[in-house]
Amino acid sequence: MSAMNSVLIIDDEIMNVRLLMDMLKKEYIVHAEREGVNCVETAIKVKPDLILLDVIMPGTSGFDEIKKLKENEYTKDIPVIFVTGLDNPDDEVRGFLHGAVDYINKPFNAHVVKMRVQHQMRIINLLREVQSKSVTDALTNIGNRRYFNNLLEQEWERAKRQQHPISFIILDIDDFKKFNDTFGHMNGDTALQRVADAVRAVVVRATDKIARWGGEEFAVILPDTALPGAKTVAQSILTAIRDTDIVLDNKQVTRVTVSIGVHSVVPERAGEYTEISLVSDADKAMYHAKRSGKNQACTLADMAG
Repeated sequence: MSAMNSVLIIDDEIMNVRLLMDMLKKEYIVHAEREGVNCVETAIKVKPDLILLDVIMPGTSGFDEIKKLKENEYTKDIPVIFVTGLDNPDDEVRGFLHGAVDYINKPFNAHVVKMRVQHQMRIINLLREVQSKSVTDALTNIGNRRYFNNLLEQEWERAKRQQHPISFIILDIDDFKKFNDTFGHMNGDTALQRVADAVRAVVVRATDKIARWGGEEFAVILPDTALPGAKTVAQSILTAIRDTDIVLDNKQVTRVTVSIGVHSVVPERAGEYTEISLVSDADKAMYHAKRSGKNQACTLADMAG
């Protein structure tokens, strides 16, 4: 079991917390919160893989808190195991109906606690592995188009709700067909990998996401970023790729350039402009960069000029 997995224990009884921590601390990173009403806030802060939640706590209950967890955007997918001294089957059914994945009964049996937690961690890690493969481009190890489309829709709706700017960057490797014809498709794959690495080195904010858009195209979402900031990121990407050495299979070193399109908007709550429009306008700017000599980043304003 990976030491990177983490558990959040939520229980008002200090003795219960200590017992559970002693049982689990050798295999997991363990956090604890004794105030049940702080359940969601603490879960958002520590981002646990699994929550052990006491059912009966002062001022609240595990049933109330799991409902809050499942309603919160940032905690709704965290599995919850109820910890309880209750032995009524109806209470267990109620817990499962609220979204619990398992129960651990008091008094604790160390072997049972470890096995139940281990079982859930195994499921969590398997699901993550499957999910990662389904949303990751195998060649470049960044997000794929499916992943990116879903993320763009989510970020667009968030920007619309909050009335914040969102930026989209699309880039295309210049003369990539010629590159493949000259150096071969295996070296073309190497070029794609180095370009992805260069973009990843520039786009470092946790909220910003990159993906292989398709073929030799890559895309970047920049939430909460207006056009000046997006243009700065685009120029940094342009420079990073232009300065990246691509070592071919014969040890020869070459480089590529890209053409970049950038567009930013604050979505109107009732407007007809959509995330598809955002992509389309960035795409138009990118093709203007191609027509204007390549190896540059453009916006719609550059087209007007």
